[in-house]
Amino acid sequence: MSQSWNADYAVLAKRGFLLGVGLFLLGIAGEVGGHAVLGTLPAWSNTLLVDMEMLGILIGLFSPLVFGVILPLTE
Repeated sequence: MSQSWNADYAVLAKRGFLLGVGLFLLGIAGEVGGHAVLGTLPAWSNTLLVDMEMLGILIGLFSPLVFGVILPLTE
């Protein structure tokens, strides 16, 4: 007996995209604001902000692809 997961894929795709955009913008704002206020940032915070930017791009691109295209086709 298999149970199906009744998910609203359109909402998941939109929220995933917005999460990716939010991470990207927060990373950009942290980079610009951190360098403007503090001058040089420590290596760990610089790495964290760059990783947020990259993760935001990946989530923003793959979330609509996975939740908007692939998962509805497999159901």
